[in-house]
Amino acid sequence: MTDTTIICRCEDLTLEEIRELIDKGFTTIDEIKRISRCGMGPCQGRNCRPLLMNELARATGQDIRDMPMPTFRPPAKPIKLGILVPGDHEEPHGGENA
Repeated sequence: MTDTTIICRCEDLTLEEIRELIDKGFTTIDEIKRISRCGMGPCQGRNCRPLLMNELARATGQDIRDMPMPTFRPPAKPIKLGILVPGDHEEPHGGENA
């Protein structure tokens, strides 16, 4: 791979950008995810996580099997979409007000 190889297509991150983060001391999947959004796009890391893990293993000498997996954080609590979208919303037939 070259420096211009795209590692995360969703967030448009190159191998060079990932290497710069590693050089700055970000050496875990979670750290790189939080600083760059790598793995937070629509694919949720299905495409870029293996590439990122390979680069971290190469740069740090750590075995991929020993790397901690990233943490997944579900929303704190579910909310109704009507809270997010202003306007007058009717409950569908059979809803809470039926």
